Amino acid sequence: MNLTFLFFGNRPDEKWTLARQMGIGTALAKLAPDLTGDLPPWDFDSLQRSKQIFAENGFELIGLEGDQFDMSRIKLGLPGRDEDLERYRQMLTNMGRLGITLLCYNFMATGWYRTDIAIPERGGALVSGFDGQVAARQPLTEWGEVSAQKIWDNYGYFLEAVLPTAERAGVQLALHPDDPPVPSLRGIGRIFVNADATRRALRLSDSPAHGLTFCQGTYVTMGENIPALVDEWKDRIRFIHLRDVAGTAENFRETFHDNGPTDMVAALRTYRDAGLDVLLRSDHVPTMAGESNDRHGYEMKGNLFGIGYLKGIMDALGIDH
Repeated sequence: MNLTFLFFGNRPDEKWTLARQMGIGTALAKLAPDLTGDLPPWDFDSLQRSKQIFAENGFELIGLEGDQFDMSRIKLGLPGRDEDLERYRQMLTNMGRLGITLLCYNFMATGWYRTDIAIPERGGALVSGFDGQVAARQPLTEWGEVSAQKIWDNYGYFLEAVLPTAERAGVQLALHPDDPPVPSLRGIGRIFVNADATRRALRLSDSPAHGLTFCQGTYVTMGENIPALVDEWKDRIRFIHLRDVAGTAENFRETFHDNGPTDMVAALRTYRDAGLDVLLRSDHVPTMAGESNDRHGYEMKGNLFGIGYLKGIMDALGIDH
């Protein structure tokens, strides 16, 4: 398995140096214009510039993660989605030309969502959390009510539009489940909220480009059986997010990797025994002393802890990283 790191943008800073010092040599990136000051990756020159910046700083840019441009029209089925899907196809083609072979994507119109981003954890570290009762009091978005069936229809349309291009480009699309996995947020349906929904998604296409991001923490929040799912989906898992949470889908908080309900040693042993040889990364870490919490879940000190913790387990289990 390949222990990698997610970078927001293409501007080297201390995080880049620390990642290299931790032995990380591959990178995933979110390259949306607000993070790069450049065009989205559907522009070949823009993506090539980013790949070169990573190479010059000691990283192989191996994948992209998250929405690389505004996906609202695609996810909500709004006028203009066909133009956006053409840009998406061009992005996949560009990725293939540049040897960037993984795209971790989601189909959450409201994104990953929290009702609190500063919950005290061990030693006063800050984590994010979700309270369904608080979320229920929040107003509808500008798009009003959108049913889960409508989102399913839009997702099927999306797959039909992009999977052939992904296959030709040699790019693996890796679906991330909805976080939090609740059926609706601010009036908009969310569909990837349990294992059965993921199974339904996989049945939509047997394309080799149609794979999964196995976000362990989200499936824990769902109350699913992690080892059983890994065994079931081992041929479709392309990427693993490793984090832990305490609580249920309707009310939970993030934790340190070693301070939640999941046996991380057993989890990594499960991935090893399933024969998985995929990218994985530390995900959603606490904000620790001296950090701003401006990018909650993705500050660096929690990653220093998380990556070191995971590397230690992987070494003990004989898992290459």
